[in-house]
Amino acid sequence: MTAPNGSLRGVRVLDLSRILAGPLCSQMLADHGAEVIKVEPPAGDDTRTWGPPFVSETMSAYHTGINRNKNNICLDFASPGGQQVLDELLRDADVVVENFKAGTLAKWGFSDASIAERYPRLIHCRITGFGIDGPMGGMPGYDAILQAYGGLMSINGEPSGPPLRVGVPIVDMVTGIYAFSGVLLALHDRHATGRGQLVDCTLLDTAISLLHPHSPGWLVSGKLPRRTGSAHPSIAPYDTFEAEDGQIFIGVGNDRQFRHFAELLGIPAIADEARFATNSDRVRNVAELRPLIIERIAAHRRHDLARKLLDRGVPATPVHDVGEALTDPQVLHRNMVVERDGYQGTGIPIKLSRTPGEVRTAPREKGADTRRILASLGYSEGRIEELIAADIARSTDT
Repeated sequence: MTAPNGSLRGVRVLDLSRILAGPLCSQMLADHGAEVIKVEPPAGDDTRTWGPPFVSETMSAYHTGINRNKNNICLDFASPGGQQVLDELLRDADVVVENFKAGTLAKWGFSDASIAERYPRLIHCRITGFGIDGPMGGMPGYDAILQAYGGLMSINGEPSGPPLRVGVPIVDMVTGIYAFSGVLLALHDRHATGRGQLVDCTLLDTAISLLHPHSPGWLVSGKLPRRTGSAHPSIAPYDTFEAEDGQIFIGVGNDRQFRHFAELLGIPAIADEARFATNSDRVRNVAELRPLIIERIAAHRRHDLARKLLDRGVPATPVHDVGEALTDPQVLHRNMVVERDGYQGTGIPIKLSRTPGEVRTAPREKGADTRRILASLGYSEGRIEELIAADIARSTDT
């Protein structure tokens, strides 16, 4: 593995998490130079089997998207021998990321209090569905469960249709990003105090935080928001429209942009009508505005119209599918698709000028680095073989 050179070089992270939020957090830390050791149980991370598609018999495409740049060790923490190894890994770590069911670590002898006492400099990042206390404390939760519980589904979908799950696991992914941010905050504090702390992230907190602008709207008015499809509840026109050759999204954010938009469509006079003069007017009268513009938009090809609108300062874009997005020239220019040694993935979204992140290695097979990591902790070759023979540790390296 190439030595990391990013801004987090020298930080050692123990990734005990599985599924998405935790592994995304640790991958972001790894992308920016942290040394990350992913620990998988004998059964492996669930996402290894989440397919098709698969890149190998033991790894799904899903798994590859959130586990690059990590070393991998396979251990059974349910055994006393595995718990001893965990203790030594924690003593050697700056950060631990975990999303165990509430009480699991304590059952193994690693309660919050004992972690804080035994590893005072350790930053403990805990990710759960609902938290560990309160009326729903300790309850399990996947992304879609929290989208439903936290109100996100209620505002997603067409006005005449049912609530819909957002098409990406947005709660999991943003929780991973929040966890990444929390770890960085705790590392910054440790520079001043020398002390670690608990970073407590939940999918529920994330879901509630994502309700803007509907949450402040309800808190002020008490009125429940309605589903608006791809349209915006407080900006108009801000929606998807049918062009001659497909869909285009147009987002008119202010009155100046609306005037340019109307001029380009050949109907400049509507910008002076009282019912469309300001954004609030257009929102109130969007049902009257839409028929006036849809036929004009339909006469244009989507890429041509989007470029003409952008040239006039009006945000617009063809509605791309995933393949179009991942092969778009601007996306490629921004290095948001990467390839290395047969691995393909999305790029690093946080660009630093002096200490940029880097994709160094593809996701590793379960237990690929078990022997090397145990040796780095001081285990003899004989003791390593004993742990493997006892099925406390598993290895795929030779």
